[in-house]
Amino acid sequence: MGELIMSAPVAGLTSKSRIAAEDVAMLRHEVFGDGVVTRGEAEALFALDATAKDKCQEWPPFFIEAVTDYIVHQEKPSGYISQDNADWLIRTISRDGMVDSRTELELLVHVLEKAKSSPGQLCVYALEQVAHAVVDGKGPLMLGGALVPGLIAKAEVELLRRILHAHGGDGNIAITRAEAEVLFKINERTAQGHNDPSWNDLFVKAIANFVMCSAGYEAPTRDVALRRDAFLEHADPEIGGFFSRMISGGLAGIMEAYRSPGDIEAEWEAKNRATEALARRAETIDAGEAGWLIEHIGADRPLYENERALLTLIKHASPEIHPALRPLLDKVA
Repeated sequence: MGELIMSAPVAGLTSKSRIAAEDVAMLRHEVFGDGVVTRGEAEALFALDATAKDKCQEWPPFFIEAVTDYIVHQEKPSGYISQDNADWLIRTISRDGMVDSRTELELLVHVLEKAKSSPGQLCVYALEQVAHAVVDGKGPLMLGGALVPGLIAKAEVELLRRILHAHGGDGNIAITRAEAEVLFKINERTAQGHNDPSWNDLFVKAIANFVMCSAGYEAPTRDVALRRDAFLEHADPEIGGFFSRMISGGLAGIMEAYRSPGDIEAEWEAKNRATEALARRAETIDAGEAGWLIEHIGADRPLYENERALLTLIKHASPEIHPALRPLLDKVA
């Protein structure tokens, strides 16, 4: 971790087992006094978080604020997380590839929310922490309750939604393939559990966003693409209930957020931007995306309900369906 460069009063805390409110007040003065949080200070705060067993309620908000300030605001341009800082954060909070405290998990999500732009791996790392928790029942997610392996609860869906929203800053509007990979893993590993209905809502919208943007649709902002809709939130848990609601009322609600390639091309051509229109027109669902989807949507098993809903949406939405996808779409004929 390198040498910790801290003032004498702060260094004195490392031998204490308790961080009290007056210690946090002193730290706030020391760390923020010059308006700059350095890496040495951030590393010392991590050391304190790890060694002090008894921490007052003022500690987590201060720790999160100080480390976020270092990661997000101390390098120019402010708000853009460098690859080096992203690597440092993952390295510093990882134990065997996992975050092991709720404070550090909240720090990770807070950093993503405060940044204007961040490397994709940081968002994927955060999503993977939720995947560890819901698939294996390990990690710091649940407050006052036990994690159930193989089941995704409402609190975990909301955490995924927060992470995906947060990464929708500059240039990260469409859901990425790496993000979609983690969501498919969660869906596959929790398919037999009694998942909260809000999971279906988030899964369908996020994967549809990835597919439709690959097909040339203009990506809406993530908060619009992933917004909660009552008709999906309160889906009937009985078999077929979610799917029938999706078909009866859901398609139009999801579709209205997307503008088709045709609309975009007409606008561009009207503004003499034919080059961009041609580039956009080429972005249909290509063989690579089609092959990737086929690998992830049950080839050797019946479709899950939320996969049926996703394929139905794609079938109705995308005017340029790659031939490789037709066998999949025929499953929902």
